[in-house]
Amino acid sequence: MRLPIITALLVTFSAAPISAEEITYRQHIKPLWTEKCLACHGPHTPTIEEFDLAKDKYTKMSQGPRMDSYSSLIDFVGWPDNGALMRRLDDGKNSGGKAGNMYEKLGTDEAERQKNLALFKAWVGEDAWNLNRWNAKGNVPAITKEQMDKIKVAY
Repeated sequence: MRLPIITALLVTFSAAPISAEEITYRQHIKPLWTEKCLACHGPHTPTIEEFDLAKDKYTKMSQGPRMDSYSSLIDFVGWPDNGALMRRLDDGKNSGGKAGNMYEKLGTDEAERQKNLALFKAWVGEDAWNLNRWNAKGNVPAITKEQMDKIKVAY
């Protein structure tokens, strides 16, 4: 008697759609970041405060602000430097055709860059990829609470 009920339940639940794998910093972003970005944003590079004081110097040295940990990287997704990661890695489809200055670093060809960009976008969160800043600047608006609420960046 119980066997048909159990079988029916197993068939019902096994037919349910399988959810997509959650993209996490530990499993997906850190290895990609280590391969593509750490040489210029590693532990030997300046903090954002140091970088801002001497941008020209560090840029000539091919050093960007330090982003060698989860906590330092998400500073460039959320607060205090909201959207900086997205602006730098964006392929230009969100900014009138001009790709961010680090988009090229995502891969050796367009297919690899798009694959890696998709991974970053999935990590940031569905519909959370935007170029907005904490405070409006020029033609870039301030981020809204609704936009902030969409950011996921799972560890």
